[in-house]
Amino acid sequence: MSLARSFLAAAASVLVAGPLAAAPAPVHSPHSETAGGVQWTVPARWSAGAGSSMRVATYAIPAAKGSEPGECAVFFFGPGQGGTLDANVERWGRQFEGTPKPAQTATTVASLRVTRASVAGTYLAPGGPMMQSTGSRPGYRLLGAIVEGPEGNVFFKLTGPAATVAAAAPDFEALIASLRKK
Repeated sequence: MSLARSFLAAAASVLVAGPLAAAPAPVHSPHSETAGGVQWTVPARWSAGAGSSMRVATYAIPAAKGSEPGECAVFFFGPGQGGTLDANVERWGRQFEGTPKPAQTATTVASLRVTRASVAGTYLAPGGPMMQSTGSRPGYRLLGAIVEGPEGNVFFKLTGPAATVAAAAPDFEALIASLRKK
């Protein structure tokens, strides 16, 4: 069931039950998404946000206690598009003040090669058509994964305050573990 349908069903049950009934807790069931011949399961705690012309999906990440929310953006540019693995990992490092070198590993999940990256520091919050900085955000972290899909690379980029990203890391790991060829 889509998130919109879940919300509408919950809202309808409150209206039918009447004003004295307690509102049911929101239900977010995991669902699958696809891009580039790759399928993954979206963690139940994540909410689908607005996409864009460059993003396949954007997920809102719940804030850790005392922190702010984060986001996970998913990109797919088409076969042979989006640059090399190394260029993308380097680009993620350049999105932080001082251009730290991201920690990088490679694994295989369901016969898909996955390059992982992690970097932390003052995030320069790139945005807009030229990806210029929209302001610096100290204490941020990025977890990234580039999946070599049958139709091209699929990029997963989780960013947010370090505490929020640390709290979301198990969900990100579950998403990566759920990867399958479509």
